[in-house]
Amino acid sequence: MIVYGYTALRQFPKSEKHTLAADIKQSMYRLLSLVITTNKKYYKKTTMQELDVELDFLRSLVRLSMQLKFLPFKKYELWAGMLNEIGRMIGGWLKSIRQQ
Repeated sequence: MIVYGYTALRQFPKSEKHTLAADIKQSMYRLLSLVITTNKKYYKKTTMQELDVELDFLRSLVRLSMQLKFLPFKKYELWAGMLNEIGRMIGGWLKSIRQQ
């Protein structure tokens, strides 16, 4: 998803490369960091909740970039599908943690 995000962010206007595009990149890296952190921790529930919040924030930023016409709808669809799949994985992970 990060690799696809980088290719999609290349076409943003120069005026947005250091604002919205930078925020999206930062959110993608934070998401990756939280996944690694959650995997390493013994008590995962609070970090999983942070992970879920960060995913929602990233979804909002990607949706905003599509609404502002910085991202074509086709690329938005593909990226949103990747984010939804990550959301399903996080949901399954949360469910397994709650059952323990």
